[in-house]
Amino acid sequence: MNTVIIYSIIILSSIGILAAVILYFVAQKFKVHENPKIDEVEKALPGANCGGCGFAGCRAFAEACAKSNDLSDKLCTVGGNETMEKVADILGLKVEKKAPRVAVVRCNGTCENRPKTSHFDGASSCAVEASIYSGDTGCQFGCLGEGDCVAACNFDALHMNPETGLPEVDDDKCVACGACVEACPRNLIELRKKAPRNMKVYVACRNEEKGGVARKSCKVACIGCGKCVQVCPFDAITLVNNLAYIDSDKCRLCRKCVVVCPTHAIIDVNFPKPVIRGIPKPKAKPVAKAVDATDNSNPKTAEKPLTKTAPLSASKPAAKPTAKKEVTVSEK
Repeated sequence: MNTVIIYSIIILSSIGILAAVILYFVAQKFKVHENPKIDEVEKALPGANCGGCGFAGCRAFAEACAKSNDLSDKLCTVGGNETMEKVADILGLKVEKKAPRVAVVRCNGTCENRPKTSHFDGASSCAVEASIYSGDTGCQFGCLGEGDCVAACNFDALHMNPETGLPEVDDDKCVACGACVEACPRNLIELRKKAPRNMKVYVACRNEEKGGVARKSCKVACIGCGKCVQVCPFDAITLVNNLAYIDSDKCRLCRKCVVVCPTHAIIDVNFPKPVIRGIPKPKAKPVAKAVDATDNSNPKTAEKPLTKTAPLSASKPAAKPTAKKEVTVSEK
């Protein structure tokens, strides 16, 4: 009995050792050689795994960078240009600096501007509400206000404003990962170029209906009048489907479009001075005041008094009337 147990242990151990040796040689034969720079690039990344770069995670982004010979089409939105410079140094490549982006909510349909016409008594989700009906207001393009974008943000950069019923973006926390863009079923959130001091000029409307219908749904809807397109000196505004759009890469923040917009659909944010809306009236020219030559208080006008001169006709003495000579006729 003891010998049977001993033989069983020896046989099983031999099989295990033989299988381990075979697996070792197979692993050495078919092992995949991985670029060691992938691990270095992954360590240089912030590790957020947000997917803002367009890849499944930081590891996938590191593999794509290590296999590529050009980094012009790649950007880590969380790390920005500093992180991309580190990646370029590891891989021995060059990278150009790119303008940072920030999320912008293109809707100004507050409770005041866009009154509610119904009440949604269902799941608190924009995706669910959008799939059932057009919304609880008259605008079928506006924000639904259920906060799917807030739930999708991993950086605490989005919050719902209870007064307006709209999401608000914290520009300092936003990393332009694009999670909120994908979460919005109405495509209201857009990644736009980040200007100095977080200044922005954009059309806060997505309503593609005609002017009269759009204005009934929302007071600040874009009516497609085209005035902003006419005044823009940089060709940054286009008008498609009754809706104006401002290209953030071409816009120079002159705010001429903000002045002429009749419905205030174009918003300017974080500017030091508010713009004067409406077409300004021409200033009246100042009327010149008559200057008194005898006023001695003004040194420029205080001159010597003018001496009055008599007219030329009065300077000569008046001619005395000539006496008539009497002629006497003597009679011969």
